[in-house]
Amino acid sequence: MTSSRWQAHGNVYLVAESDEYTMAPGLDGVMRVLDVDGDAVRVAIVNPDGSLAEMSGNGTRIAAAWLMDRTGSDEAHVHVGPRVVDVRRVGERLYESDMGDVTVGEPESVEGIEFVPVDVGNPHAVVFADPARLLEIGPLLETHPRFPNRTNVQVVRRDAPGEVTARVWERGVGETTASGSSAVAVAAATAGEGDVLVPFPGGDLRVRLRDGRATLTGPAEPV
Repeated sequence: MTSSRWQAHGNVYLVAESDEYTMAPGLDGVMRVLDVDGDAVRVAIVNPDGSLAEMSGNGTRIAAAWLMDRTGSDEAHVHVGPRVVDVRRVGERLYESDMGDVTVGEPESVEGIEFVPVDVGNPHAVVFADPARLLEIGPLLETHPRFPNRTNVQVVRRDAPGEVTARVWERGVGETTASGSSAVAVAAATAGEGDVLVPFPGGDLRVRLRDGRATLTGPAEPV
């Protein structure tokens, strides 16, 4: 078995090149490498509870960085389910990902909690409230019948135009230090268009929204 550990703002993923791996404590998931063809890699994203995730902004960036280290290229194309995330190197261990289409739904309310549903290739529920309430709101919404396949949850405070503070409850994981797809969801629910800085406990992620598509910039490195 060949595998390596990578992290992105405290999100730790195991990049596994076979189906023989251990979901060790402290992992936020496994990027299972299914095949590699030049600058393209096809992956499956496995959560710590064994469920499969449709998308991961930090995880796909990690997979791209892993492939770039192998090829020496400054770009990679990560296939996950029906989506392809195109990633390019923009600095020392800094990468820009084209996350594709983002869909923002109308505000809803369940159990007295108002949220904005966002589809980033995976489901999100963005709640504008005190981020300190994450441990109350996150588990409730993740498993609510409104989301038959469960959902990722972000609790967000608007700090200034183009800047927010967010905490994340990831489906199948629990609270994490940062999340790439969550950053996109937060930016889309907050701004709709433009550039948004999303600070997480683990570090900042930058999102650019143009014509319903999102670009995500952040780090990835081996650990």
